[in-house]
Amino acid sequence: MNSDEHTKQASDVSQIDNQKNYWKANLKLLAKLLVVWFTVSFGCGIILADWLDQFSVFGFKLGFWFAQQGAIYVFVALIFVYARQMKLLDRQFGVGDENDADQESQS
Repeated sequence: MNSDEHTKQASDVSQIDNQKNYWKANLKLLAKLLVVWFTVSFGCGIILADWLDQFSVFGFKLGFWFAQQGAIYVFVALIFVYARQMKLLDRQFGVGDENDADQESQS
């Protein structure tokens, strides 16, 4: 095996490791966001609704508000958080749209 083949093989291994680490970071982020989503929608909207009803938001009981509106607001906020965090992960691991455009222009 010559040195060019060895270098290409080492590059392939490092790229595979980078992809595995990227996927692990993506799953870790998804798990955190799903825990928040579950806690707000199921926990605050169903399980803790009776306890939260002692507080009010805009004249509505807080448990009812979380079940009807709050969980939706949190879900939309999580979409924006996910998009921002994924853009950061893309940059950190060297993947994403910006890198694809750079590689195409260099070809």
